[in-house]
Amino acid sequence: QVQLVESGGGLMHPGGSLRLSCAASGRTFSTYSMGWFRQALGKEREFVAAISYSGDSTYYADSVKGRVTISRDNAKITVYLQMNSLKPEDTAVYYCAANHGSPRAMGIIRSVEYWGQGTQVTVSS
Repeated sequence: QVQLVESGGGLMHPGGSLRLSCAASGRTFSTYSMGWFRQALGKEREFVAAISYSGDSTYYADSVKGRVTISRDNAKITVYLQMNSLKPEDTAVYYCAANHGSPRAMGIIRSVEYWGQGTQVTVSS
């Protein structure tokens, strides 16, 4: 069992940066691939990024590639999402996710085993 709690969201200006954090509980955190999804108002939840259990492999959605970096600290049982050059279309609730598959497998939403409760990110001038 893994519990995930996101933090770091808020109101940001276009062009700005922020880092989301996802604190996990459970002694098996280091065995899970971790990922981030987002869901804008009225839209389906979409994959953003994922990282392998060891942290040596990552996978990104084309829509955020080059602006987003996912990382993890297994000692702190936390995964991070660094977002740069924020755009209004990045506005969404961001969810942390975990599964036992590869980072690429995380791109398939039904592969997710655990979800966080989400944190709102709003990008507006």
